Amino acid sequence: MLGAGLIKLRGDRCWWDLTCMDFHYETQPVPNPAAYFLHHTPWWAHRLEVLGNHLVELLVPFFVFLGRRMCGLHGALQILFQVILIISGNLSFLNWLTIVPSIACFDDAALGFLFPSGPGSLKDRVLKMQKEEARGVQPVQRFGCVVRRVANLSLGVLVTYLSVPVVLNLLSSKQVMNTSFNSLRIVNTYGAFGSITKERTEVILQGTTSPNASAPDAVWEEYEFRCKPGALDRRPCLISPYHYRLDWLMWFAAFQTYEQHEWIIHLAGRLLANDAETLSLLALNPFEGRAPPRWVRGEHYKYKFSRPGGRHAAEGRWWIRKRLGPYFPPVSLVGLHDYFRAREWPIPEPAQG
Repeated sequence: MLGAGLIKLRGDRCWWDLTCMDFHYETQPVPNPAAYFLHHTPWWAHRLEVLGNHLVELLVPFFVFLGRRMCGLHGALQILFQVILIISGNLSFLNWLTIVPSIACFDDAALGFLFPSGPGSLKDRVLKMQKEEARGVQPVQRFGCVVRRVANLSLGVLVTYLSVPVVLNLLSSKQVMNTSFNSLRIVNTYGAFGSITKERTEVILQGTTSPNASAPDAVWEEYEFRCKPGALDRRPCLISPYHYRLDWLMWFAAFQTYEQHEWIIHLAGRLLANDAETLSLLALNPFEGRAPPRWVRGEHYKYKFSRPGGRHAAEGRWWIRKRLGPYFPPVSLVGLHDYFRAREWPIPEPAQG
C-alpha cells in the first residue's frame, strides 16, 4: 500500500492538488453504477477522497509497527478502504486479494469470536496452553514443532532477502509498479493508478455487409462488449471480483494506437470470420445467424457520463459520446491475410450464417 501511495505522488500532479477523483470514476477501466453517481458528488467530496487515499496508503501502513491495537486498526482501515474501492468500481479481483494480507493484522483475541469455545474445541485448547505458559510450564518440544520453526525462520530469511530490491524500488525516484524482481515471484511491487486519465476514450468496433466500405449507404452495425461502455443507454455493469479481460484490454487500447495493440486487428479478423470462440467474449454480435461482415472497422469516441436529472439521463442515456475519428480503417478478411501471415497468426476460416 505504501508503494501504491508513493507511485501516485510520483506519477501525477492531480494527487498533489487533490483533483484526481474529479476524473477517476468516469475514466477507470470498467465503471459500475455507483461510479456514475460518485462522479457527480461535490468537488469537496472528491478532495476528501484523495486525502483519505493518502492517509490509508502513506500513513496507515506504519500502524503495523505500533502495537497490537494499532495493528488491528491498520487491518480494519485497509479492509474498509478496499471495500469502498470494490463498491466504487469494477477493479477485478485486485481489491479482494489486497484484503487477504490485512487479515493477518488481527490476533487471536480479535478473531476468537469466529471459533467455537466449547470443551475440547481449538479455542479451549489454546486457552489451556496459554494458562500453562503463564504458570511457567513449558510444552514438550516435538519434532514437528522444531521442523515448523526451522521452516518459518527459513521463509523469513528468504522473504527478507527478496525484499531488498522491493524496498530500494520504493526509495527510488524511478519507482516502478506491478513488477516482480525474481523468478519465484514471492515478493513484488504493487501500485494501481499512478496516473489518472483525464478523458475517457473508447474503441467501438463496427461491421458491415456492404461490398464497398466507403459507400455512403453502407450500414455499420456495432458490436457490444460484456461490460465496457458502448451503447449509450446501457447501464454500467457490476462484475467485481469477476474479470472481463478483453473489456479491460480495450480500455488500454483506447488511449493508445492500434499499432501499439496489434491484437485488436487480430480480434477484427476473428469477427470477420464470425469466430464462435471470439464472439463468446462479447455481449452482442449484430451478425448472429447471418453471414459474417465483409468489413470491420474501429471508431474512436470520447465518452462522458450524462448528468443525473439532465436531458440525456431523462432519455435513458448513461453516457454521452463524441466521435473523434477512425481508430483503424475498414479491414476485410482477404486484406488481412498478409498481415496475419507476417505475424504467424492462423488465418480464421469464415463461418457460414
